Amino acid sequence: MTDAKKGAIASAEGHCLCGKVSIQLHQAKPVVDVCHCVMCRRWGGGPFMGMSGDSFEISGEEHVSSYPSSNWAERAFCKNCGSNLWYRFTPTDHYSFTAGVFDIRDGIEIEQQIFVDEKPAFYDFSQETPMKTGAEIIAEAEASGLSFD
Repeated sequence: MTDAKKGAIASAEGHCLCGKVSIQLHQAKPVVDVCHCVMCRRWGGGPFMGMSGDSFEISGEEHVSSYPSSNWAERAFCKNCGSNLWYRFTPTDHYSFTAGVFDIRDGIEIEQQIFVDEKPAFYDFSQETPMKTGAEIIAEAEASGLSFD
């Protein structure tokens, strides 16, 4: 259900492939960010499409395992079925949930594509979106005071 006042989805519900982990995202932004970096593509076999919201609830946390993929990020998945669940940017504790776990088919658009300089040539999205290179994303983060050392 969309909250017209904020343009947000009041509640987005989803789960992993086996159903042991469920996620409820509150005031979900009706957009996905697409990341084409090498790590995201190796993690999921293609670009990562992430959704975020104001808050969230996770049930079945005992079935979740996380992997620290860098000094600034961790990636979580279901220990039972292997479904990718979220990417957490550790300096800000921001969670970006895998869009495909949610039971939403319409009303979501791509907000931006990042690390486009690492995107392979064998796929493209037809929707025109802002695109940023890895260097641009890192420069923006560093300008806001974050460090990647």
